[in-house]
Amino acid sequence: MRVDGKPMRTIWLEADGWSVGVIDQTQLPHHLVLKRLTSLDDAAHAIRTMVVRGAPLIGAAAAFGVCLALHADASDEALEHACETLAATRPTAVNLRWALDQMAAAVRNRPRAERVAAAYARARDIAEEDVAINAAMGRHGLALIEAAASRKNGGRVDILTHCNAGWLATVDIGTATAPIYAAHDKGIPVHVYVDETRPRNQGAALTAWELAHHGVPCTVIVDNAGGHLMQHGKVDLAIVGADRATAQGDVCNKIGTYLKALAARDNGVPFYVALPSPTIDFAISDGLAEIPIEERSPEEVTKVTGLAPDGRIETVEITPHGASAANYGFDVTPARLITALITERGVLAPNRDALAAAFPERTGKQRPSNGS
Repeated sequence: MRVDGKPMRTIWLEADGWSVGVIDQTQLPHHLVLKRLTSLDDAAHAIRTMVVRGAPLIGAAAAFGVCLALHADASDEALEHACETLAATRPTAVNLRWALDQMAAAVRNRPRAERVAAAYARARDIAEEDVAINAAMGRHGLALIEAAASRKNGGRVDILTHCNAGWLATVDIGTATAPIYAAHDKGIPVHVYVDETRPRNQGAALTAWELAHHGVPCTVIVDNAGGHLMQHGKVDLAIVGADRATAQGDVCNKIGTYLKALAARDNGVPFYVALPSPTIDFAISDGLAEIPIEERSPEEVTKVTGLAPDGRIETVEITPHGASAANYGFDVTPARLITALITERGVLAPNRDALAAAFPERTGKQRPSNGS
């Protein structure tokens, strides 16, 4: 994607060929700061503290974290320690575990002399696969926005999103934003209502930043304004991302997504989830019962960080001293509230049969041949 006309990704190999560069997303939107990761501990800290965040990017960062660990020590013990350390950083996003399984499979049973090269090759492939998946979702989701524009006789299409499922949450392009960028780049007039997404404000700080720098018109709204906009016909469709989805189409995403889905259903607004296949956990079915919901530090609720008048980044307390706070990071939106899932293999009904047919290799079945 572009930042003021300059192409940029969220994660890359540095010029030395082994260390890893990332955007420090805790410094956005006020400062664009790049960090260099040189060890397993650096990678784990980056994921844990949300220097990098978003399910697909977490997976890519974990893959490169394994590379950094093996660069220092290519033993079996180092591989197991790296996978255990990285798996413990964020429990909800299934891409993390998927990426670690991919990395372990790529290097296990290889001679030690081959492991580092094999690890870096697989990590690069994981990053490029993410970009290709997102581009495909953009192409499929574009048709939905084109249809909305047609219904409005070419008028502006107003889209509501939640949290950050843009290119900052992936390696490039984004999930929920992929169709938006595709439409904008094609010349379709789009405008995005950006939920601020408390408590970490990923919408206000990240989605608004990346949309504005790419030139997409957007308006930041408080989380609770979405229903009001829908009631007054100001939202044509909603597109959100996902941190994890079940085999039957339940979706776990940033806290507040469920309420947006309820409001959309009540007001007849199509509610789409952009869902890359590595985010689907075919081992589970009931999202409410089987997806662990991460509980983060109460300080994310009781404090807020912003830019002071003198240019310093400051964190201030916004609740009474001693007040307790609960900080649930995610909620689950049942499949019945989802209009469709935008995947790299098409726009699918949110149910087990549609997902299994589209991704048979994930369910033990063979994908149908396109040949004779």
